[in-house]
Amino acid sequence: MLPLNATNMKTLSIASIIAFFCVIVSCSADQSADVSPSSGTGKGGSMARFAIVNNTLYCVVPNQLQVYDISTPTEPVIKNPITLPMGLETIFPYKNNLFIGATDGMYIFDNSQPNNPTLLSRFTHVQSCDPVVVQDNYAYITLRSGTNCRQFATQSTLDVVDISNLSNPRLVSSQPLLSPYGLGIDGAQLFVCEGDNGLKIFDVSKPTQPVLKQTIGNVKSYDVITLNKTLLLTGSGGFFQYDYSDADKLDLLSKIPIEN
Repeated sequence: MLPLNATNMKTLSIASIIAFFCVIVSCSADQSADVSPSSGTGKGGSMARFAIVNNTLYCVVPNQLQVYDISTPTEPVIKNPITLPMGLETIFPYKNNLFIGATDGMYIFDNSQPNNPTLLSRFTHVQSCDPVVVQDNYAYITLRSGTNCRQFATQSTLDVVDISNLSNPRLVSSQPLLSPYGLGIDGAQLFVCEGDNGLKIFDVSKPTQPVLKQTIGNVKSYDVITLNKTLLLTGSGGFFQYDYSDADKLDLLSKIPIEN
């Protein structure tokens, strides 16, 4: 493993570092993504609670989407918050939309007017924790059982939702998982964190039919960011960088140990 220094560590955006250290703090607190810590000017993980898109900062709290104009960074201006049902957890910006994961489903907002996002639709499911990532016409969602937000469910799953019609998202496939947390996608590679059960890599060449290609059991993973063929990963052991330019393997580039 290479030592972490300015020469071999690939450049991270400030937003990426902040987002991931928020994830690390949450994992250190209770080894759980039930308390989730984003994307935009930089790129965040699927379990982030905030996102920066150009000059706008979005934060999700249990029953609100909060919007701040940060055109002047030292003087953020709060805009009208959007009240939603309880259970908001994560936010993932993609193109001109915001995808918000909640315990009762996924909310899709039109973000063409950044200071005034408007609700387009909601995809509902049984009560669950549900990080979400999006690529092209599909959203990928992990639903985890055995948690505070899904106490009575018996199965964890990876769901694929067709969002080609943003006003009418629909489930197209679902498959069981063990203990899913965050996830990330880049082209034909979908990375799914399974906590103590490792990291799973799926082939999504056929977007509606993810095919499991590899399980890396010795990596305790909670969330990931895909960035220029570098996988940024948080787990119980710290913050890791992997090169995934070879689709058949991950090469460890660096590690920042984090004490639990």
